[in-house]
Amino acid sequence: MNLPTWITVSRLFGVPLLLYLLYQPTDRLRWIALAIFLISAGTDWLDGYLARRLNQVTDLGKFLDPLVDKLLVFAPLLCLIELGQVPAWGVFLILARELTIAGWRVSQTQISGANIWGKLKTVSQIVAIALLIAPLPPSGLLMAIASFWIAVGLTLISGLIYLLPAPSDS
Repeated sequence: MNLPTWITVSRLFGVPLLLYLLYQPTDRLRWIALAIFLISAGTDWLDGYLARRLNQVTDLGKFLDPLVDKLLVFAPLLCLIELGQVPAWGVFLILARELTIAGWRVSQTQISGANIWGKLKTVSQIVAIALLIAPLPPSGLLMAIASFWIAVGLTLISGLIYLLPAPSDS
């Protein structure tokens, strides 16, 4: 395993700690959970950059990176459902999009990289989860919930754009 793949795997190790900390009722531990989440999310960019820069793109890395990304998003979202911070049907919409695109990608001979909508989806999910993890005062809760619904909307839009056929050059 090369350095970018090790970085990808390290993100996975943060997930159980993140989940444990989310169930702790103290603000201090919630801030630590937020830091772990943001560091893990930031290393997603780092492992991809290093893999391309060091010419170390591997099939294992291409398999693990999106899998770990999904686990990093869904683990806290499922926990936040249980904690009563987000509705399950909103998380279901995100999950349905991700599974649909993953299934569709399996049938493709060539996979294109993320477009601007995919990048906006990812950033909006990270921001929403970060705000939902943070122990915000009651005045900040509306912003956290609004960011969650923006993430749901961008997730659905990016999925539709991904699946729609590209216009032909005729």
